Amino acid sequence: MSEEKDSLGDDIKKGAEEALDNAKEAAKKAKEKAGEFAEEAKETAEEFVEEAKETFGSNNSENKKVLTGILAIVLGWTGAHKFILGYNKEGFILLGITLISIPLVCLAIGALTIYIPGIIGLIEGIIYLTKSDEEFYQTYQVGKKAWF
Repeated sequence: MSEEKDSLGDDIKKGAEEALDNAKEAAKKAKEKAGEFAEEAKETAEEFVEEAKETFGSNNSENKKVLTGILAIVLGWTGAHKFILGYNKEGFILLGITLISIPLVCLAIGALTIYIPGIIGLIEGIIYLTKSDEEFYQTYQVGKKAWF
């Protein structure tokens, strides 16, 4: 009986050692795969950054129009599109209306005013995207027309 216990204990020990070796090998392979994945992700991110720089470069008025129009439609309530065009005062006005309206929703007046910046953003986004590139550039970047 003692020999069986010793044999069983040796088998368990041997199995545990094999499992440990297998786990170490699997961890090594996982580490290698993770390193490869990280390298691929880094390369992809660098390519994405380069493409984004080309697409949304500061000298390209067409792409500024598209970026501004989309931001106006999606995040118009924050005034983000105004900040992109350099209209900081107008951007803060839209953001301020939104932030003041949030706590005023409890008093019902905020329920009416909270939609104003979003509606303004939606209208301006549509206007931005329907203008020609040259017209947008002349009106909003050269002429500095702040509202509508």
